[in-house]
Amino acid sequence: MGYETFYEEFGFPLKGSKLEKLKNFLKTENLSYDEGIEFTVNLCLSDGKIAATGSLQGNVLKCIAVADEQQGEGLAAKIVTLLTSKGFENGHSHMFLFTKTENINIFSDLGFYLIAETKDAALMENIKGGIRDFVNSIKGEHNSDNAGAIVLNCNPFTNGHLYLVETAAKMCSILHLFVVSEDKSIFPAGDRYELVKRGVEHLNNVVVHPTSDYLISSATFPTYFMKDTYKAGDINCMLDLTIFCQHFAKPLNITRRFVGTEPFDVVTASYNIMMKKFLGERGIEVIEIPRFEEDNVPVSASLVRKLMAEGNLDEIKKIVPRTTFEYIISGRGMKIAEKLRNSRV
Repeated sequence: MGYETFYEEFGFPLKGSKLEKLKNFLKTENLSYDEGIEFTVNLCLSDGKIAATGSLQGNVLKCIAVADEQQGEGLAAKIVTLLTSKGFENGHSHMFLFTKTENINIFSDLGFYLIAETKDAALMENIKGGIRDFVNSIKGEHNSDNAGAIVLNCNPFTNGHLYLVETAAKMCSILHLFVVSEDKSIFPAGDRYELVKRGVEHLNNVVVHPTSDYLISSATFPTYFMKDTYKAGDINCMLDLTIFCQHFAKPLNITRRFVGTEPFDVVTASYNIMMKKFLGERGIEVIEIPRFEEDNVPVSASLVRKLMAEGNLDEIKKIVPRTTFEYIISGRGMKIAEKLRNSRV
């Protein structure tokens, strides 16, 4: 096809008819729109039709597609350049990109490096060896042939989390505790991390780490290009677990991963089932520890948040460590409680 002139169409994000036009275009490319998108750029033909598109959520490039008729015209490169420029403008120097496995070479040529791939999805980053350098930075001298791991969000850190950590710590020489760095919880990521560190400081063989963007984050759950949402959930798990195996378990000599039983959250319960099979086949034992209960009631972070919204400090005090309770009654904790109350109105 001959050279075409394109004009740029931006959205922060797109809305109305322009958003519907984008969704229809993505559908023709076997992609679906991700509602978390914050910025989109379309390259459009003179008649308004989309020739290529790409979107950005935080530091993650997603929903990148080029119409079949415009393949080979360098539009993917143009889209990636515009998105990364916007990411840099927003303060993100470290960028991630999802693609289908068959597109790895295209984005490799555009300055992205493969982190991990499954048969359905690939995660890439714009820093060569970025994940290797991150793992090396947290590795330190905490090496053991009998290491274990837990990945937790802790929104906030409860006696249930503490019971899981204390139980797991008795079963391995070193326990790597990864606290999710994604800042999408009511308790800020930095505060969650500090509450965990303070809550386990009496355990000499527990080492607390952030996950950065590499575990359980927007950068490891690419649902946007999966038409079958059930399958998408499986693919999310597979990619996240592949990253854990290849980049965390191997260099840190992790042979066990500990999880709590999950009677409430269907997504987490499904993830645990897949984890047992996937990691088990790769020599990593998954040990499920029964959920801690207080007065025959399972202790969970969601219960703490509910009690905060109700202002029930007496009940909260029974189910969280002292350090968490002190935070909850502090000024920062009171502001979170207010947000929780307002969200229930």
